[in-house]
Amino acid sequence: MSFYITTPIYYVNAQPHLGHAYTTIAADTLARHMRQRGEDVFFLTGTDEHGEPVAQVAEREGITPRELADRNAARFKALMPRIEASNDFFIRTSDPEHVAKVQEILQRVHDNGHVYAGIYEGWYCPSCADFKTESEIGPGNTCLIHEIPLLREHEQNWFFRLSSFQEPLERLYRDQPDFVLPRIRANEARSFIDQGLQDVSLSRANLRWGVPVPWDPEQVFYVWFDALLNYVTALSYARPGEDLTERYWPATFHFIGKDILKFHGVYWPALLMAADLELPEHLFVHGFLLMDDKKMSKSLGNVLDPFEVMDKYGTDALRYYCLRDVSFGQDGNVSPASFETRYDTELANEYGNLASRTIAMIIRYRDGAIPAVDTDPELAGDFGGLAAEVAALADRAELTQALDVIWQRVRRLNRYVEERAPWQLAKDAAAAPALDQTLASLVEGIRVVSVLLHPYMPASAGRLLEALDALDLDYDRARFAERGPGGRVTALEPLFPKSA
Repeated sequence: MSFYITTPIYYVNAQPHLGHAYTTIAADTLARHMRQRGEDVFFLTGTDEHGEPVAQVAEREGITPRELADRNAARFKALMPRIEASNDFFIRTSDPEHVAKVQEILQRVHDNGHVYAGIYEGWYCPSCADFKTESEIGPGNTCLIHEIPLLREHEQNWFFRLSSFQEPLERLYRDQPDFVLPRIRANEARSFIDQGLQDVSLSRANLRWGVPVPWDPEQVFYVWFDALLNYVTALSYARPGEDLTERYWPATFHFIGKDILKFHGVYWPALLMAADLELPEHLFVHGFLLMDDKKMSKSLGNVLDPFEVMDKYGTDALRYYCLRDVSFGQDGNVSPASFETRYDTELANEYGNLASRTIAMIIRYRDGAIPAVDTDPELAGDFGGLAAEVAALADRAELTQALDVIWQRVRRLNRYVEERAPWQLAKDAAAAPALDQTLASLVEGIRVVSVLLHPYMPASAGRLLEALDALDLDYDRARFAERGPGGRVTALEPLFPKSA
């Protein structure tokens, strides 16, 4: 069964920050989880390179838009292996294959009668690259997101007949209540639709950096229509000589931030309908990572550099923190202090120390051999249904909740160590069977949680599973007592060394 997941494509008017890493890490985690379950996964990310914001930054720096796009696209591409992203393709909207496919699809929208010429006059945010409706304008005609003055635009454009999709979109949200998740975001999209849809500009007349309109080469497509189509266009050329569209479209999940919900929850399905293309199954809309209660944003200057975090603490620590500290789908504050607390108390103490002390005890008390005995049925009961619960949460992209139920078992294993006190059992020869069962049960519990944690922390969980001689990531094996008896452990350096 195919599973197609995408991130938004990231705008190249500046270099990446933690907000970009956040969405990619979340999508990667779900992609890895689904691969463990045997799904045929395709994971797409990339860069959005056209439009006025890129042209303006390039002009300020005295370089061409292409030079700026090449420079910053390289930075985004370099971010992917650093955060252990397992994406199958990295699209750039300046790719000639993407450009050609956009023109083909939008020509079809035109030929289907959904496009007409007209004059646009209204307020425009250059940072959002968005024409604002009255409800989206702040005090003094400012952008509610970027807190900058809006520009008054007046130009001859081609328009998309968004208004003609009022009833189809109302029907979509009524008949598919899980089209947008979480539900609060679906309500926001529906509220925008209920205000009454107005036709929107499909093209820009005074801009050269974009995809030329095939029936009017003097204009380029409005950047959002070019960008949205990447989810479809990428499949046509991601693998040379092969078109993957039939195999993977429609997408299973688009992961997006809440600031681009209007485009994905309203414009995108209408555009697909106009082009006679199937709609994606789900949009999952996450909140903002906040610093001092404000969205982390290049334009606001309050960004946390993911490269610095990874250099100091490692990639897995960043991946874990992103999906642990802020519930995926909601807004939440992040800070260096909360990161260090999670790192020291949970990663270093609860998981890393659990692994180290268990392996050390097996080496000390059993010369590295995992006792070939039955595991503790009481502990097994605490793990009952865990894999199924995690899978059900992942199916709804509830990644933080899934991580929480896994971590409950990490804490249960730590309590089990204290309850059984293997260092005391080791002092009494008559307690050897109890010690064997304790050690075998700890290894099995750690193995199960590590298989389930692998999508979140692939390097660390992988190292631990190797040390347990149990590097089998098949999801069917993520059940207590599935490994079978015996095996050997090898010494393991601390997974998460304590921060200085």
